[in-house]
Amino acid sequence: MSRRTKIYEGKAKILYEGPEPGTLIQYFKDDATAFNAEKKGTINGKGVINNRISEHVFTRLAHIGIPTHFIRRLNMREQLIRQVDIIPLEVVLRNVAAGSISKRLGIEEGEPLPHTLIEYYYKDDALGDPLVAEEHIACFNWASNEEMHDISSMAIRINDFLCGMFAAIDIRLVDFKLEFGRLYDGDYSRVILADEISPDGCRLWDMATGEKLDKDRFRRDLGGEEEAYREVARRLGLLNGEDNSPGEVFDLSHARSRLRGPPPLKK
Repeated sequence: MSRRTKIYEGKAKILYEGPEPGTLIQYFKDDATAFNAEKKGTINGKGVINNRISEHVFTRLAHIGIPTHFIRRLNMREQLIRQVDIIPLEVVLRNVAAGSISKRLGIEEGEPLPHTLIEYYYKDDALGDPLVAEEHIACFNWASNEEMHDISSMAIRINDFLCGMFAAIDIRLVDFKLEFGRLYDGDYSRVILADEISPDGCRLWDMATGEKLDKDRFRRDLGGEEEAYREVARRLGLLNGEDNSPGEVFDLSHARSRLRGPPPLKK
């Protein structure tokens, strides 16, 4: 196998040079981090599940006209994506009070917000990804007014669609994070959805019980992270068979041994 060129490694993914100009390969890791990487761990199989969930969500968003960087899934842990210039903002949409907004504003966790709230955070790990206003974004030219209009319009449309998609499988979309990038065509660029959408970046609560089905189980030492991620995939119809395993997701060493056939009998 030829050695691939690593472009970037983040907390949950690695980006490699793609097979064609303007493409990258996005690899999903099992690494889990919280509190700006102060807490680190591993959720077994997380990368495989997140790859499938993100593929599913991005594909469905493309069907309603949201432009994304996703091209196709390559294997258990990798996607082929378009190379974009990431806008240095995390766009957080909140439908229910939870996490940092509850702490900042003293709102009881679980209280529905009067309307969907969009917050912007400057992407800088050293600064702890601080909350910023649109005035900061304009002042420091992180994104143009036209780009911010496109971002906010797409973000609201994505939220509306995903709230309905998750509600159909009895999951409440409490809040989630989006990232956007600039896709260039010569001197012209347009804003498209990038990164991933998975339980790593969403708060997902069971509608009946309030059970957390996302990375808060890791953040808060609740346990059951693997089961929670798999439950989201199961409800989305991404798990096959009686063993509850994702379609086309299997243990490689076990699969190779099956392909080789049974071991020879000892004489």
